[in-house]
Amino acid sequence: MVRQLGELENAIMTRVWRWNRPVTVREVLLDLQSEREIAYTTVMTVLDKLHRKGWLRRERVGRAYRYEPVSSREAYTAALMNDAWATSDNPAAALVHFFGLMSPGQREALRDALRVAALFPSDPLPADSAAPEPDTGETPPGAAR
Repeated sequence: MVRQLGELENAIMTRVWRWNRPVTVREVLLDLQSEREIAYTTVMTVLDKLHRKGWLRRERVGRAYRYEPVSSREAYTAALMNDAWATSDNPAAALVHFFGLMSPGQREALRDALRVAALFPSDPLPADSAAPEPDTGETPPGAAR
Protein backbone atom coordinates (compact mmCIF):
# COMPACT_ATOMS: atom_id res chain seq x y z
CA MET A 1 0.00 0.00 0.00
CA VAL A 2 1.33 3.42 -0.92
CA ARG A 3 1.79 5.98 1.84
CA GLN A 4 1.88 9.68 1.28
CA LEU A 5 5.39 11.07 1.17
CA GLY A 6 6.56 13.50 3.82
CA GLU A 7 7.58 17.03 2.88
CA LEU A 8 11.31 16.29 2.50
CA GLU A 9 10.64 12.99 0.74
CA ASN A 10 8.34 14.83 -1.67
CA ALA A 11 10.94 17.56 -2.31
CA ILE A 12 13.54 14.91 -3.11
CA MET A 13 11.23 12.83 -5.30
CA THR A 14 10.16 15.96 -7.18
CA ARG A 15 13.79 16.58 -8.12
CA VAL A 16 14.47 12.98 -9.07
CA TRP A 17 11.37 12.89 -11.28
CA ARG A 18 12.18 16.27 -12.83
CA TRP A 19 15.82 15.38 -13.56
CA ASN A 20 14.75 12.03 -15.05
CA ARG A 21 18.19 10.45 -14.63
CA PRO A 22 20.13 8.68 -11.87
CA VAL A 23 21.24 11.13 -9.16
CA THR A 24 23.67 11.08 -6.26
CA VAL A 25 23.10 12.19 -2.69
CA ARG A 26 25.48 15.11 -3.29
CA GLU A 27 23.49 16.38 -6.32
CA VAL A 28 20.24 16.31 -4.37
CA LEU A 29 21.92 17.93 -1.36
CA LEU A 30 23.34 20.82 -3.38
CA ASP A 31 19.98 21.51 -4.99
CA LEU A 32 18.10 21.36 -1.68
CA GLN A 33 20.64 23.66 -0.02
CA SER A 34 19.56 26.43 -2.38
CA GLU A 35 16.24 26.44 -0.47
CA ARG A 36 17.11 25.31 3.06
CA GLU A 37 19.90 24.30 5.36
CA ILE A 38 20.16 20.52 5.35
CA ALA A 39 22.80 17.92 6.20
CA TYR A 40 24.27 15.37 3.82
CA THR A 41 23.33 12.55 6.20
CA THR A 42 19.69 13.69 6.22
CA VAL A 43 19.46 13.53 2.43
CA MET A 44 21.27 10.19 2.41
CA THR A 45 18.84 8.79 5.01
CA VAL A 46 15.76 9.98 3.10
CA LEU A 47 17.04 8.56 -0.21
CA ASP A 48 17.71 5.23 1.53
CA LYS A 49 14.23 5.32 3.05
CA LEU A 50 12.67 5.99 -0.38
CA HIS A 51 14.69 3.06 -1.75
CA ARG A 52 13.40 0.76 1.02
CA LYS A 53 9.82 1.93 0.35
CA GLY A 54 10.24 0.92 -3.27
CA TRP A 55 10.06 4.39 -4.83
CA LEU A 56 13.71 4.48 -5.88
CA ARG A 57 16.16 1.91 -7.18
CA ARG A 58 19.85 2.40 -6.67
CA GLU A 59 23.11 1.28 -8.16
CA ARG A 60 26.50 1.51 -6.53
CA VAL A 61 28.98 3.59 -8.51
CA GLY A 62 32.33 3.65 -6.74
CA ARG A 63 31.66 4.55 -3.12
CA ALA A 64 28.33 6.26 -3.81
CA TYR A 65 24.89 5.21 -4.92
CA ARG A 66 22.98 6.61 -7.87
CA TYR A 67 19.23 6.70 -7.33
CA GLU A 68 16.47 6.73 -9.94
CA PRO A 69 12.68 6.55 -9.71
CA VAL A 70 10.92 3.22 -10.07
CA SER A 71 7.79 4.83 -11.49
CA SER A 72 6.52 8.18 -12.70
CA ARG A 73 4.97 10.92 -10.63
CA GLU A 74 1.70 10.19 -12.42
CA ALA A 75 1.83 6.52 -11.38
CA TYR A 76 2.55 7.57 -7.79
CA THR A 77 -0.37 10.01 -7.82
CA ALA A 78 -2.69 7.38 -9.28
CA ALA A 79 -1.64 4.89 -6.59
CA LEU A 80 -2.33 7.47 -3.86
CA MET A 81 -5.77 8.24 -5.30
CA ASN A 82 -6.56 4.53 -5.58
CA ASP A 83 -5.49 3.88 -1.98
CA ALA A 84 -7.55 6.81 -0.71
CA TRP A 85 -10.60 5.70 -2.69
CA ALA A 86 -10.24 2.12 -1.41
CA THR A 87 -10.61 3.34 2.20
CA SER A 88 -14.15 4.65 1.59
CA ASP A 89 -17.22 2.72 2.67
CA ASN A 90 -19.08 4.51 -0.13
CA PRO A 91 -16.75 4.96 -3.13
CA ALA A 92 -19.43 6.66 -5.26
CA ALA A 93 -20.03 9.31 -2.59
CA ALA A 94 -16.29 9.80 -2.19
CA LEU A 95 -15.99 10.44 -5.93
CA VAL A 96 -18.87 12.94 -5.84
CA HIS A 97 -17.11 14.85 -3.04
CA PHE A 98 -13.78 14.63 -4.87
CA PHE A 99 -15.31 16.00 -8.09
CA GLY A 100 -16.83 18.83 -6.03
CA LEU A 101 -13.33 19.82 -4.89
CA MET A 102 -11.99 20.00 -8.45
CA SER A 103 -11.36 23.23 -10.31
CA PRO A 104 -12.93 23.69 -13.76
CA GLY A 105 -9.54 22.90 -15.30
CA GLN A 106 -9.23 19.69 -13.30
CA ARG A 107 -12.74 18.63 -14.35
CA GLU A 108 -11.81 19.23 -17.98
CA ALA A 109 -8.65 17.13 -17.51
CA LEU A 110 -10.86 14.40 -16.02
CA ARG A 111 -13.19 14.54 -19.05
CA ASP A 112 -10.15 14.23 -21.35
CA ALA A 113 -8.84 11.27 -19.36
CA LEU A 114 -12.22 9.53 -19.50
CA ARG A 115 -12.33 10.02 -23.27
CA VAL A 116 -8.86 8.47 -23.59
CA ALA A 117 -9.78 5.62 -21.24
CA ALA A 118 -12.86 4.89 -23.36
CA LEU A 119 -10.55 4.29 -26.33
CA PHE A 120 -8.83 1.50 -24.39
CA PRO A 121 -11.54 -0.38 -22.48
CA SER A 122 -10.06 -2.68 -19.86
CA ASP A 123 -13.17 -4.85 -19.49
CA PRO A 124 -14.40 -5.72 -22.98
CA LEU A 125 -17.49 -7.90 -23.14
CA PRO A 126 -16.80 -11.58 -23.77
CA ALA A 127 -17.25 -12.55 -27.44
CA ASP A 128 -20.31 -14.70 -26.68
CA SER A 129 -22.23 -12.05 -24.75
CA ALA A 130 -24.27 -9.29 -26.27
CA ALA A 131 -24.13 -5.71 -25.09
CA PRO A 132 -27.11 -4.84 -22.89
CA GLU A 133 -29.96 -3.01 -24.58
CA PRO A 134 -30.28 0.62 -23.48
CA ASP A 135 -33.15 1.32 -21.07
CA THR A 136 -35.49 3.65 -22.94
CA GLY A 137 -38.22 3.51 -20.32
CA GLU A 138 -40.60 1.84 -22.77
CA THR A 139 -42.06 -1.62 -22.25
CA PRO A 140 -41.05 -3.94 -25.11
CA PRO A 141 -43.92 -5.44 -27.15
CA GLY A 142 -45.25 -8.66 -25.57
CA ALA A 143 -43.70 -7.92 -22.14
CA ALA A 144 -45.84 -7.77 -19.02
CA ARG A 145 -46.68 -4.32 -17.75
